[in-house]
Parts: sequence; structure tokens; C-alpha cells
Amino acid sequence: MHRPSDLLRLLIGLLAIGLVIGLSAFAHGTTAGLEQDISKGTGQAPDLMVKLAGLASSIAVLLVPVAFAIERLIKRDGLRIADGVLAAVLAHGVTLATDLWVARSAPDSIQEALTRPQLGAGLTDPVHGYLAPVIAYMTAVGMARRPRWRVVLWVVLLLDAFAMLVAGYTTPFSIILTVLIGWTVAYGTLYTVGSPNVRPTGQTLMAGLRRVGFRPISAMRAEDVPDSAEQGDRGRRYFVPLEDGPPLDVTVVDREQQAQGFFYRVWRQLTLRSITTRRSIPSLRQALEQEALLAYAAIAAGANAPKLIATSELGPDAVMLVYEHLGGRSLDALADDEITDELMRSAWSQVSALQSRRIAHRRLTGDALVVDRSGRVVLTELRGGEIAAGDVVLRMDTAQLLTTMGLRVGAERSVAAGVEVLGPDAIADSLPLLQPIALSRSTRATLRRLARERSQRERDAVLKASEANKRARLEETHAGPHSADDAAHAGHTAEGPARAAAADGEGPRRAVRKSLRAEKQAEKRAIDDALDEAREEDLLSQIRQQVLLIRPQAPVEPVRLERIKPRTLLSFIAGAVAAYFLLTQITQVDFGTVVGEAHWGWVAAAAAFSALSYVAASMSLLGFVPERVSFKRTVEAQVAGSFVKIVAPAAVGGVALNTRFLQRSGVRPGLAVASVGASQLFGLGAHIVLLLSFGYLTGTEKTASLTPSRTVIAGLLTVAVLVLVVTAIPFLRKFVVTRLRSLFAGVVPRMLDVLQQPMKLLTGIGGMLLLTGTFVMCLDASIRAFDNGNQQLSYASIAVVFLAGNALGSAAPTPGGVGAVEGALTLGLLAVGLPKEVAAPAVLLFRLMTLWLPVLPGWVSFNHLTRKGAL
Repeated sequence: MHRPSDLLRLLIGLLAIGLVIGLSAFAHGTTAGLEQDISKGTGQAPDLMVKLAGLASSIAVLLVPVAFAIERLIKRDGLRIADGVLAAVLAHGVTLATDLWVARSAPDSIQEALTRPQLGAGLTDPVHGYLAPVIAYMTAVGMARRPRWRVVLWVVLLLDAFAMLVAGYTTPFSIILTVLIGWTVAYGTLYTVGSPNVRPTGQTLMAGLRRVGFRPISAMRAEDVPDSAEQGDRGRRYFVPLEDGPPLDVTVVDREQQAQGFFYRVWRQLTLRSITTRRSIPSLRQALEQEALLAYAAIAAGANAPKLIATSELGPDAVMLVYEHLGGRSLDALADDEITDELMRSAWSQVSALQSRRIAHRRLTGDALVVDRSGRVVLTELRGGEIAAGDVVLRMDTAQLLTTMGLRVGAERSVAAGVEVLGPDAIADSLPLLQPIALSRSTRATLRRLARERSQRERDAVLKASEANKRARLEETHAGPHSADDAAHAGHTAEGPARAAAADGEGPRRAVRKSLRAEKQAEKRAIDDALDEAREEDLLSQIRQQVLLIRPQAPVEPVRLERIKPRTLLSFIAGAVAAYFLLTQITQVDFGTVVGEAHWGWVAAAAAFSALSYVAASMSLLGFVPERVSFKRTVEAQVAGSFVKIVAPAAVGGVALNTRFLQRSGVRPGLAVASVGASQLFGLGAHIVLLLSFGYLTGTEKTASLTPSRTVIAGLLTVAVLVLVVTAIPFLRKFVVTRLRSLFAGVVPRMLDVLQQPMKLLTGIGGMLLLTGTFVMCLDASIRAFDNGNQQLSYASIAVVFLAGNALGSAAPTPGGVGAVEGALTLGLLAVGLPKEVAAPAVLLFRLMTLWLPVLPGWVSFNHLTRKGAL
């Protein structure tokens, strides 16, 4: 068994080792003071006691492991001994590597914290090569889990540490590091190799049933063990016929099964508010008492629940709960036509009975609702419930059951049954909790699967409409000669001016352009109509609409259940790393001297180039919008985007704002999304081409031959390898092809519209090149403001640095790429030879001009456009 608890202890051990080394490196005064205090305290110990402690510990360190090994071998548990020996060998190797690192490469502060000088013998060992293997061995064989042996273990360790400290053979941090290495290696070995299975055997289960007064004949597994993290702690179920009575349903829970999904539950506990979460892993005794309490409380409340008739422990690592045999099938096992309105009302009645006594179930999924032989709905899986639950948790149960029923019978029937039993007010109060984060894990997975299926149907409908339009055009093309003859005949009978225009060739060309434009418009209308017809609302939206039909004034604003979002955590980590890097660079710069010598003319030039970038951004957007849009308003929208970048990631905020702006400017929603997508797609291609081109130029600057940069070659090879990997793996290939098909279904027709207007295309391309040029010139001006003419970087080098930094900023989850862009630009300028005294302030000035100063004008523009209805 690969226990999650062993992995958790391994991670904790690695974190503790890093903390000890970090304290040794940076808290030199603290470590020195601690060593002095310990030396003073241990120096007062009598010599006789010190000698006896050293003698006893040196003998016990060798004898205790041997004694435990003999005891395990007598009980035929040789596998544990093998694990312990392997852990000891690995711990010995880690100690040798640590000693070598401390002696040769570690900073002096770490060496002083982990070693002591010896007269004529150099330094003591940083990590004790004999103690760490012993600790790893004793931990791996499970000695610490046995009370008597645990006491002996701690006594031996304390005596040995005391003797070595008094004798001056070690330091406190050395002992702590030794213990941590042995402990960490042991749990790393156990998780990698696996631990013995502690699940109770069939004989243990039968003996436990006899011990509580039953006479079982056999025990058969009722179902497979669930694999999901949410269901892993529900226990293994057995059907047990008896010699003298009705059969039993027995649930067995052991430590290994209870630990399944541990990291998922820890993550939920960290990210969700305490009102919606519980302890990650209770003890077996607590789990037993919790389920027994919920079973008795549910029956007392008048709900149908399995009757608990006995409980017992099955050794130190498992417990069992004995229920009267229920029989029947779960809601998931029923066919759709078997789920009648009466059955749904029965399910809602059970929930109503629980909520009348403030009892929350917390797992109202299809497998927890069982229909017995008489047609009653019985609530099972009560272990995760709560007594005296709060309003939010009770409303979560209502939202969960609405979704569970809706997945089987649709939103209308689900809401109708709930309203009939609980009333419209109770159902309406659950709307703020009707959000994926409040539902069970299996329900969220089902909703995601249905969302993918809806998206696939929409893409198929768009592609089908596009193909049908193409076939219609082909059919018209085949019928073209007849139309041409008719047009020629009509032309002979036309009046003189028209005949002259046709002779000059202007009429046919104008007719062709009109025909092409009409075809494109017809194709766009067909695609939009097909998308509108195929678009479906998700189940949660359907449930909300059904509830609002009954209670129009019902609250719909979602309750905030998340304490922290993954993007917020990533942003915090990225910002902390970038801040640490920037602070280390900034602290080494004398800003007083730098600012005093700054060239304010170049500062003004950097501001001018930053302002010009908004004009370029407007050109790059409008170049892919065939419709007429105000250029002035577009510039103002790009300025407003500088405010949006601060509150959203760089790659998301601008796209959303531009799409909204185009929609408000009269562009149809589908066409607005396609225009912004075409602009982004073309910009990505231009970015890659410019990066490779400037990278090639930087590689040829210092060589007479046109030899490209090794970095560019490495990048191209990396891209080639990634393409091969994607094309070789079916799952990745299908994922990419699906996304590209949907992309070409929307963006490519828009690009064809733009191609009909060459000036628009030139405006878009020119805007993208101008946008890159203004940012490069702004960065160059920022460098020149602090350079004083000492360093002359080529524009190609500056362009490569900017393009790479901008790419990282777009990929970073932080708003505006904060942290990632600064770090990438500073590293890039240092790499091309700019001193850090110039690189750090230059990057800060560049970001000040392009990110922070435009925030206030962006906020003003954002509010102005919002008031005018342009956003």
C-alpha cells in the first residue's frame, strides 16, 4: 500500500530539513547563541552521569534495532525488516552526501552551525553517519507505532544526543538534521516501496462478528471499492448471511481507505471557508462515532436510514459497523423511466425530515439514495453528515439534491418535486449555493463532462453549417454557365451606359466583389444561426430559471464559498519570488546616485513612446474589424485596458475588454469574438516571427558569418520536439485538432473578410509592428536614461529581451504580469551585458511608464466609456 500519510510525512520532512539549513545559513547569531546556552546547561552535568549516558546509548543504539528485528522475525514479519534495512542503507548514503556537501561547498555559516572544531582532528561530522541509519531503520519497521518500543526509542535518542553534546562531538542543529534525514528517508522509502497491507482479512471480519454476538455463515463483498477521492473513505461493504436470522450489511473502514483523497480534502479545507469544510482525516474512533451518531439521529428525525445494530473495532487499524440488511438499488442504478414523481417526493421528504432537526447529509448524490424493495427512498452514506448544521450547509444539501435529480430527470421536474415538499421559499433560498464549488466532486465531474459534450455539439453544428454553405456555393458554381448566358442575354438588351461600363470591365469586377461579399455574409449568417440553434444552457442555469419562474424575487447572487482561489495562490507565489529577486537586485543599487545622474530627456521620450503604444494597439485591433468603429473611442478603450490589466491577467483582461467594446460599437457578438481572436492569433504569429528574427540577428552581431544564435536553434529544436510529441500521442493530437477546428470555424472566415479590404489588413499589420517598436523604443529610452552612454546595446538585443519578457508576462497568472515581466526583463538585460546598476532602474522606469502611470488615466477612461455605454 502506498500511503498518502507517508508521502505527507516525506514532504514535511523535506520542508523541515530546508528550514534547518535555512536557519543555519541566515540566522547565524541565533544558532551561535543556542549552542552557547546548551553548552552551558550540559556543562554542569556530572562526569559520571555523562559517561554512563554515553556508554548506555552507544550499546542501546546497536542492541535495540537488533532486538526489534528478532521480535519481528519471530512473528514472521520479515518484510518490515527488509524495508528497514533498505531505509538504513539509503539514509547512510544521504548522510555521506550531506557531509561531503557541507565540507566542500556549503557556506561558512552552515558549516559553523553543523560542525565543531576538534583538537588536531579537524571538524566533527555535520550529520552522524551511524545515527541517521538507525533512525531510518527504526522508523521504517514501525517501532514508533508500538508504545513500549517507542519509549525505548526516545530514551536511546535522548541519551545519545545528550552524550554527544556534552562531549563536544556535535551541535544541536547537527542532531536535529540527523534525526530529520533519518525520518524523511524512512517515509520516502515506505512510500516508494509500499507498506504492508493492514486491511482486515475475511477471518478477522468473521471473528469480529462472532465477538459481538452474531453467527455469520460467510461474508461477500457487495461492491468494488470506490476509487474517487470523495468516496474513498466510505468503507468496504459486505453482505453477511447469518445462521439464525436475517442477513446483515457490514461496513469496514481501515486507515488506508480513510486516507484516500487526503490531499484533495486538505486542498478543499484550505481553499473553502470553514462553514463548508470539515476535518480532513478524523481518527478511526471519531469516524465510527460520527457515523453511529448520524445513523441514530436520522432515524430519530423520522428519516429512512439503515438501522445500525452493532459496532466494533477490528484490531488497531480498522472498525466495522453492522446494519440491518437493506437491499434495493441506488438512484444511479435506476433507469430514467423508473424515477417517478412519487419517488422524487419521497427523496425530498427524507431531506425535509433531516433539515427539520438541523441535520445535514453532505453527500446527496445518486449512490447515497437507495430505493428498497417496497419503493421507499433510504438515505445512506451518513458518515459525512453534520449535527446542528448551519443554514449554509443545509442549503447546500438542497442545491445538491436539486442538481442530482436534475441530472436524471431535468431541471423542471427536479424543481417541481422540491417545491412540492420543501416549499418555494426553501428552494429559492438555495439558489446562491447553486454553484459548482458547493457540489460534490462526482457531480462537478458530471457537469464538466456535459459541458464538454455541449461544446462539441456547438462546434459540430458550426462546422456542419460551414460545410453546407460551401456545398451550396459549389452547386451555384456548377450552375454558373446558365446564369452567365442569362446575364449575357440581359446585357445585350441593357441601355448604352451600362453596356459601355461592362465593356470596360468595371461592371463584372464590381459584380464579383459584391457576389463574394454576399457569399461571406451568407456564410456568417449561417454559422451564427447554427450556433444559436445549437447553443444549450447548462443544468444549473436551467434550475435557476425554473426557480425564478416560481419566485422572481429569489436571490441569485452566489454566496462566496472560496477562501482562496488557485489563481490567487499562484499570483502570490509568483509575486513573492519576483519580489525577492528584484529586492536582491535593487538593494545593490545606489538610487540616489542613479536618479541624480538620470537624463530626464530620455525619461520624457520613454513616456512619449508609451503613449504612442495606445495608438498602435488601436490600429492592430481595428485592422481586423471590417465594420466601421470610431478610432478615437478605440484609443480610449486601449487606455482603459491599462486599468483592466491591473485587476486581471494580461492575457485575459485585454481580450475581454476589446470584445465587449466591439460589441457595444455595433459588431455582432460572434463577429466581435472572431475579430479579437484573429487579432490575437495574428499577433502571436508576429510575436514569434519577430522573436526568432531578432534572435537570429543577435547571434550574428559578433560574428562575421551569418551564424544564428544557439538559443534560437535550441528553441526551434524544442518546438519541433513538442510538435512531434503532440502528434504522436492520440489524446494530445485530438485535443489540439479539436481546438484548431473550432478556431478555424470562427477566426478564418473573419480573416477572409479582412482580406477583402487590403487597407484594413495593412493597418492591422502596421499596428502590430508599431506596437512592438514603441515598446522596444520605450525600453531603449529607459536604458539610456540611466546609461550615460557607457553601454550601447543594439536594438536587436533590446527587442529580444522585450519580446521574451512580454511573452512571460502574458503567460504569468499575475495581473499585468507583475513580477514575471520585471524578473524576465532584468535577467535579459543582465544577460546581454548591461550592468545591474543600470538594468534594475531601467526596468523599473519601463514598467512605471507602461504599467503603473497609465492606471489612473485608464480608470478615468474605463468609467467614461462605461457611462457612455461603450463598455
